[in-house]
Amino acid sequence: MKQKYVIIKDDEKNALVLQEHAELDKELLSLLCEETYVGDMVADAVAQGKAAVMSHLRTRNMYPPSMYMDKIADQVMDLYKTGGGASAEVVFDDIELIVPDHEPIGVIEIEEDSADLDDLLDDEEDTLDDEFGDDDDLNISTNASLKIADDESLDIDDDA
Repeated sequence: MKQKYVIIKDDEKNALVLQEHAELDKELLSLLCEETYVGDMVADAVAQGKAAVMSHLRTRNMYPPSMYMDKIADQVMDLYKTGGGASAEVVFDDIELIVPDHEPIGVIEIEEDSADLDDLLDDEEDTLDDEFGDDDDLNISTNASLKIADDESLDIDDDA
């Protein structure tokens, strides 16, 4: 699942808005959560360092994983160091959490060499009969050792 965090610094309202978007449908990001923070408090947290910014931005509703929060905090610190109203986006793919050095799998081309397959399936030479013997040599008796039950044993008394 892909996630995108939009960070908007609004100097007019003295606020920082953090929006979380997630890919709920293929290639369609939906807004999951939006948190608004007081700009002066975020500026104080930026002055204290990254750990303070991460702690301040995490709320009950907005609690990204540490790997994500680290990059979000970096963007927030950059926005407050440059000054002025601005915005930033941070995009993540959950496959990076599962497989850190993930490379996309390429398509493997299969050669259309059907001659080998035809050779395996071809039974004109009777190679199996040569290796395992001919079926005609088998002595199969039609006298079975199983005895079929009488009809009386199959009659069930309905009163029982």
